[in-house]
Amino acid sequence: MTPAASGPGGTGAVSVRRVGPESAGLVLDLIREAFANRPVLDPPADALTDTRDSISTRLALGGGLVARVDGEPVGCLLLEAVGDTMWLRRFGVLPAARGRGVAPAMVQAAEEASGGRSWLKVVAREELPATVAFWQRRGFVRTDSRRPYVELTRRTPLLETVTSAEAMRALGERVAADLRAGDVLVLSGDLGAGKTTFTQGLARGLGVAGAVTSPTFVIAREHEARGEGPGLVHVDAYRLGGSAELDDLDLDASLEDVVTVVEWGEGLAEGLAESRMEIRIRRLGTPAAPDVGQEDGEDAEVGDVDEPRLVEIRRLGERWVRDLLTRPPAPRRPDR
Repeated sequence: MTPAASGPGGTGAVSVRRVGPESAGLVLDLIREAFANRPVLDPPADALTDTRDSISTRLALGGGLVARVDGEPVGCLLLEAVGDTMWLRRFGVLPAARGRGVAPAMVQAAEEASGGRSWLKVVAREELPATVAFWQRRGFVRTDSRRPYVELTRRTPLLETVTSAEAMRALGERVAADLRAGDVLVLSGDLGAGKTTFTQGLARGLGVAGAVTSPTFVIAREHEARGEGPGLVHVDAYRLGGSAELDDLDLDASLEDVVTVVEWGEGLAEGLAESRMEIRIRRLGTPAAPDVGQEDGEDAEVGDVDEPRLVEIRRLGERWVRDLLTRPPAPRRPDR
């Protein structure tokens, strides 16, 4: 389900695959080992009462995921679909495999297995603050609390396919309609993927002044608001050496008053705001390095080339969960 990746802290390749009731024995063994290693809780974790039959039934109803490192099973979770929500149950990683990217890979795989549902939810124990913090770092927000349990919720990503520069701008313009002052967007994608083109549409939707081009050599450009809406700060982190250099730009001084967009910001800009929008753009055709640099304008590379891009939009944190819970979700694409 997910491509192999090297987990941090180790060299093994992490893969995650969906499983059914035929894997009940394996899943039960993983649950028992993962949960037995946790602190003693009162009342005890429900997972400790699972049997092969109960796991088989759960897998038959909703399926599950098993994570492997170099082919060895090291983690699992059970999927439970309820209405527009996919619940993640019995989420566990073996102690020896922790810190190697297994847990984040399983969360990503769960998103892919959500079947077009709008929400991911998980229940954690309040006596395990490190577990609660793990989910919060990944954009999950507390939406309910019934001692000793905490419910955490995150919106699943929106996926859009675009085939031209104007379609990419139109998507940026639609996204702008949901933005307000203080919002932070972190854009990632290869050279020429369309990050600047997307930002051009965003600026058009916000109605700010000035032409949006790649800010590579000036690092950041500010576009003033023409009306009552927020201005736009457009940052290019491509040549920054780390988050410390991003801090030197002193973006905090204007964050609350503008919409801030950071290209090449993945791994650098997430700390600018607890609530943020992460946008990843990738080519759906054969990847190819562009012949021109960023300064020539990414829109030229999206241009008239009929090469589809997949745009993944993640809305993470309190601001987006609370906002989206108060209004009906936008129609989902049937192929999600």
